[in-house]
Amino acid sequence: MGKILGIAIKNYGSLRDIKMGKLFSDRNAEELGNMIAIIGPSGNGKSTIADAFGFISDCISSDVETACDEKNRGGFDQLVSQCGAKEIHFEIYYKESKNSRPITYELTIGKDRNDRPYIKEERLRQRRSGNSYGRPLSFLHLIDGKGYAFEGSEGGQSDDDGNESVGTKVPVELSENRTLGIVTLGVMKQYSRIEKFLLFLKSWYLCYFTPDAARQLQTASPSPYLNKTGSNINNVAQYMFRENPDKFKKILQDIQDKIPNIEQIKPVKWPDGQMVLEFFQKGFDKPFFSPRMSDGTLKLFAYFLLLHESNPRQLVFVEEPENGLYHKYLADLAIEMKKNVGTGYAKQLFVTTHSPFFVNALTPNQVWVLEKSDDGFSRIKRASEYEFVNDLNSEGASVGDLWYSEYFG
Repeated sequence: MGKILGIAIKNYGSLRDIKMGKLFSDRNAEELGNMIAIIGPSGNGKSTIADAFGFISDCISSDVETACDEKNRGGFDQLVSQCGAKEIHFEIYYKESKNSRPITYELTIGKDRNDRPYIKEERLRQRRSGNSYGRPLSFLHLIDGKGYAFEGSEGGQSDDDGNESVGTKVPVELSENRTLGIVTLGVMKQYSRIEKFLLFLKSWYLCYFTPDAARQLQTASPSPYLNKTGSNINNVAQYMFRENPDKFKKILQDIQDKIPNIEQIKPVKWPDGQMVLEFFQKGFDKPFFSPRMSDGTLKLFAYFLLLHESNPRQLVFVEEPENGLYHKYLADLAIEMKKNVGTGYAKQLFVTTHSPFFVNALTPNQVWVLEKSDDGFSRIKRASEYEFVNDLNSEGASVGDLWYSEYFG
């Protein structure tokens, strides 16, 4: 389990310096909740924030140079902010559970003498056990691939106070400074805190769902999770049916009640082992298979299937769920998402949207507004920080309606 309490992004495209939630560098700010909606006009940086999360995820699965080139990013020079900046920096403030001590992860990416992107600095910090205040100890700190790591669940080094060290410190020198240190060390059991944090990052799901991909019938291969495009939607159904048929049928019953004009969804197993879904629509005697369903129906089904994962990904990022959906369905989707993530540490959901109908289901504290400064870079703050928004919302005005009426943003 775990969730992000705050994140800072510096010099990533139009995101020259934005902060969301509580951070080690800003401990007076309010923590991020489990439902975070990011709104704002086109071109203000919503997709850039989503891509920043995707970039971190890509650094985990490959290396920093490959991540700079993937998904049409164009390399480091195209990613770094056009303000004379030479480094990209991320700070993540993370907590595993209500009673655990928060962990700060800092990552700085620059260019080496060969003009190639590399990991300039990487650090993990955590307060000592039993301490509610005070500067945390670094239990991983690498500069240019060299530094140290601490074994076990305790210990670290106070880099700002005479290099005081507590616990089992191990010198580290990586042979490749384009691969994250947490990836290299996180597969070793002796570095249990690094291992847990790496597993948290690996659990992120960045949704790039496309209905055309979902229409593809793939070979029988049960899968516990939807992939990024949703092309394995039938494989996920096959997995869920195999693991617990009765539970899966209850999930389908719950989902079908939320998709307009759908009376029933039934799983059907073909002779080759492939699982496909039959959609029974009102007014038709015969069912339709998923390749024949509308874009909106497939998207809604995929989103609800995502929310019903048995072992949910800990962080899910969805861009513009309103695309292809009738506007009246969006409030119900937002309500279902809010209910699904709850208030604990099992799941956190980030959504970018242009839809006031989606935003109407949220509170001012769950909505973050992106705007462009005069210098062309993005800035962000909670809707609750705008004057009168909380008061108007408490009197019955919906957040999306206030946004649409230009009370803020």
